[in-house]
Amino acid sequence: MKRFACGAMARGLMPACLILACLTASAPVRAQNQAADDLKGKIFDARMAKQTFAGGLKFCNELDGKHFYFQARDRVLDLEEYHRSLENLAKQQVFNPEKHRPWTEQDATERWDQVQKQAASDQANCQLVASLPALEKQLDELEKNPPTAEKKN
Repeated sequence: MKRFACGAMARGLMPACLILACLTASAPVRAQNQAADDLKGKIFDARMAKQTFAGGLKFCNELDGKHFYFQARDRVLDLEEYHRSLENLAKQQVFNPEKHRPWTEQDATERWDQVQKQAASDQANCQLVASLPALEKQLDELEKNPPTAEKKN
């Protein structure tokens, strides 16, 4: 009776061993698929940035984190100058069309935070779009050279 139970248990483990053997052999393929998927994601992001940030791309040489692209006027603005302008708007209590009231210090601070983030985002978009040809080349090479299964001794 004991022998039968051990034999049944061994047969029950056999499919698990086969699955494990298949999974370990396909690990390089899965790693390549993951790398290809990551590259495809980056390429997609770069192409989307190229479309959505098309107006600002011509200013990429100026978008260094200290400047941002002002889409409404299709030009680049210096962060420090913009900060001084915001402070002056608040001091003079100029009408703020977004809030339908005069500018306040809080409004200026909120807008300052937004444009600082925008400057970083603009710089990142430029770098991402600039990396697009290299990413596409990496993906082509990865797809042309599939990983070889490791040989066992």
